[in-house]
Amino acid sequence: MKLLVAGGAGYLGSVLIPRLLDRGYDVDVVELFWFGNHLPNQVGILNKDIFHLSVEDLKPYDQVMFLAGLSNDPMAEYSPSKNFVLNAAAPAYLGYIAKIAKVKRYIYASSCSVYGYTENELYDETRPVGSSYPYGISKLQGEQAALQLTNEEFSVICLRKGTISGYSPRMRLDLIVNTMFKTALRDGVITVNNPSIWRPILSIEDAATAYIRAVEANTKISGVFNLASGNYTVGEVADVVRSRIEERMDVRVNLCIKHVQDFRNYKVSVSKAANVLSFHPTGSVKSIVDDLIENVSKFQDWDNPLYSNILTFKELDARVEVPATVCAQ
Repeated sequence: MKLLVAGGAGYLGSVLIPRLLDRGYDVDVVELFWFGNHLPNQVGILNKDIFHLSVEDLKPYDQVMFLAGLSNDPMAEYSPSKNFVLNAAAPAYLGYIAKIAKVKRYIYASSCSVYGYTENELYDETRPVGSSYPYGISKLQGEQAALQLTNEEFSVICLRKGTISGYSPRMRLDLIVNTMFKTALRDGVITVNNPSIWRPILSIEDAATAYIRAVEANTKISGVFNLASGNYTVGEVADVVRSRIEERMDVRVNLCIKHVQDFRNYKVSVSKAANVLSFHPTGSVKSIVDDLIENVSKFQDWDNPLYSNILTFKELDARVEVPATVCAQ
């Protein structure tokens, strides 16, 4: 099977693609490498903006995966206009030409951010979505556009991911567990803005596994799937990060607990992904921290802007017109 991954050199793609290659898939990426290239040499490269891809470009592929766009609320709020182009229009266009090219499946990287602020309930994929902020709105628009293309010959799978954390060769330190890990070692303190807020946390290895399950699912399967390794309050995440660092690294870490209102609060059910895609997560906040500890020597330049998507995006935006292939994951 031949796969095309848009945004494949990003945080998630740099973990996922080696695993796809290990399973015997032929993988190309469409990328402009704003965050560098940490991919194996055997990966094919289409050095193009997504909007410059044609139907002819996509005809060789069995499946197309969208991991591109802007990846979080800070980036979306910094440039709402680019957010809606890159997270809504770009996946819509890519899915549209993929269908015309007779690609069999389109996999879209969505987000649990589409749920917005919920009360203390476990949300499955049938529950209403309610984000009122640019990032969550745009991810839902991308989802809806992709799903509109579904028919018997064109499978569409949208993966609503919890917040990914863990080590990647294309490292990010702007994600909840990774950020706490950084500040614990750099500053000796973890700051929690609101300990009661719920977040679905997804280890990067579980995220990669979920995309593999989507690639290998029966061709008749389409739909939306929540993904998480588990649901945690932010206060619990901080406790686990602190205890693992203190236990394994012999470093004293303090907590700074605040009670700042947050516009995101949700916990999700992953039963559908388990029952339909055979996605059974094995990660946890504890395993994520252990992963970071084992790889810490590879990313100790704590303030490197390449480890922060918003800092890198601002630098790029100041110099060039940022195109649609900015890595999301």
